[in-house]
Amino acid sequence: MADHASAIKQARKSKKRHTRNQLVLSSLKTLVKKMNAAMASKKLDEAKALLDKATSAFDRAVTKGILHRNTASRKISRLTSKVKKGLPTQKSA
Repeated sequence: MADHASAIKQARKSKKRHTRNQLVLSSLKTLVKKMNAAMASKKLDEAKALLDKATSAFDRAVTKGILHRNTASRKISRLTSKVKKGLPTQKSA
C-alpha cells in the first residue's frame, strides 16, 4: 500500500478512472451485442440506428482517452462494413 499522501491520492484517482473506463467499455460491448442481435433478426434499420449510437460512443471514448483512436476507428469500420453487407459481426469491441 502507498505511504505518501501523493501516492495515496494517485491510487484513489486510479481506482476512479478504472471504474469509469470499465463502465464505458462495458456499454460499448453492450451496444455491439444489441447491433449483432438486430442484424441476426434481419432488422437492418434498427441495426443502422444502433450503428450511429455505437459510432458516437466509440468517438466519445476516444476523446475521453479510454480507447486509442486507431482502435476505435478500426472497430467502427468493421461494424459499418458488416451493417452494409447485412451480416452479423463476430466478436467486436
